[in-house]
Amino acid sequence: MNKVFLIGNLTRDPELTETAGGVSVCHFAIAVNRNYTGSDGERQTDFFNVTAWRGLADTVARYTKKGNKVAVTGSIQIRNYEDNQGQRRTAVDVIAQDIEFLTAKSNGADGDPYDAAPAQSAPAKKKPTLQSFDDDGDIPF
Repeated sequence: MNKVFLIGNLTRDPELTETAGGVSVCHFAIAVNRNYTGSDGERQTDFFNVTAWRGLADTVARYTKKGNKVAVTGSIQIRNYEDNQGQRRTAVDVIAQDIEFLTAKSNGADGDPYDAAPAQSAPAKKKPTLQSFDDDGDIPF
């Protein structure tokens, strides 16, 4: 079984692109703090590249930005490539299957798509009036 659960903060704004076939793909990275500190007293951090596809990619690109905390469920994918100097390299990516947004919506006014919608007052509803009921005491059945 290949399953990974990560909770961390986006290290950069997500990058949304499309494949030649028109499928949405979103790339971003998250920083995940380890549960312990090193010998120097500093907490260690791991950085993971994450890829989301289709509707999940669109949602991530629309509602997250650098610094937001997310929970990612997915699988690990290892790929090999050749760098500019001709050296063979290996990259480890997380392919997201589910992402939960853990940063609360802000109430800022800077046009951020993650901001809460402005509050609108609902029209006052008219209370129904009760009509009197003439009960002569007879049971109708």
